[in-house]
Amino acid sequence: MTDNTKPILPKSSYSTTATTTTTTNTTTREFSKKWKIHDVAQDTGLLPTIAVSLWLGWNGILLCIINYTLFFATNYQRMVIIGIASFSLLLPAKFPGRLGLTMGNWMMKYAERYFGLRTVVEDEDDLIRHSEQNKALIFAFNPHDMLPYAVFAFNPSLRRLPHKIGEVRGLMTSAIFNIPFLKHVYSWVGGSPVDKRTFLARLHSGDSFAFTPGGVQEVFNLNPEKPRDVILYLQKRKGFIKLALTTGSPVVPVFAFNLDGSYKYWFPRDKITKKLSRFVGIVPLVFWGRWCIPFGIPNPRKIHVVIGSAIDVPKEGADVTQESIDKYHGIFLEELEALFERHKHDAGYADRQLKII
Repeated sequence: MTDNTKPILPKSSYSTTATTTTTTNTTTREFSKKWKIHDVAQDTGLLPTIAVSLWLGWNGILLCIINYTLFFATNYQRMVIIGIASFSLLLPAKFPGRLGLTMGNWMMKYAERYFGLRTVVEDEDDLIRHSEQNKALIFAFNPHDMLPYAVFAFNPSLRRLPHKIGEVRGLMTSAIFNIPFLKHVYSWVGGSPVDKRTFLARLHSGDSFAFTPGGVQEVFNLNPEKPRDVILYLQKRKGFIKLALTTGSPVVPVFAFNLDGSYKYWFPRDKITKKLSRFVGIVPLVFWGRWCIPFGIPNPRKIHVVIGSAIDVPKEGADVTQESIDKYHGIFLEELEALFERHKHDAGYADRQLKII
């Protein structure tokens, strides 16, 4: 991996260090005139902790339920638990409808406080202009890290994006929606499967969404021995660009700072585990966050999400060429790199470097 990895520099910084610093500062000042910044004070008190536990604590809750069912439950209790879990799998993900949505919005409001969510939208007018053309905006969210939970910044109840864009759903691994109880919780907070059918359906209907192109592959590239490196697995991730070209949907680069450190973790790094993870969409691992509780809630990091300008993509329909895919994939990587460089100092990442593999 080392031989194929290169540190990323912003587009205007391919010269001396002094020139790089001056150019970057000037460019940042010019861009910041349009930025819309929304920040909330961080609160890790009781209610925010309960809300995040109901949202992200289900991994641990399910593990406890499974252990109890296997080793401690009576036969009757075991039948009841299995019956309820089976019933959950049969129910629609959005069950119980409006009540679930209300619960999801409540969790998101308090999660916003727990993580002290700060969002920076670089050009809101540009996003509105594209949405008014009845085009779905593809918010390409990075990085994946252990869990890309910071995508909750796109939840409509938080109003971090102009309402004219419409409801932006977060697309995530389909495996979540095959797990009892978990499928309902993630649906309540605005999640949908990231399968190709859902992807294309939203593009054709003009419904915007956010997703993480790097996927679980990025988890395998986490390296605690190189804390300065921010590794994104994107060089081969071109499928979403092809779909964007099919419908002429703009792509918006997004980066979340401070996801790293949310959890400590351990997982096997052998090839079989890697292949299995890519197949099922989930990495078999052990992780722990706040209070060192296994599969618990993340440490209360101050999450900082930056949203760049939309990249115009032509509509090529069924005649998408590899040349176009490579071209616009390259533009996306350049814009993402520049976005990271513009904001890394404000986010406390001054000594960090982005590496795309």
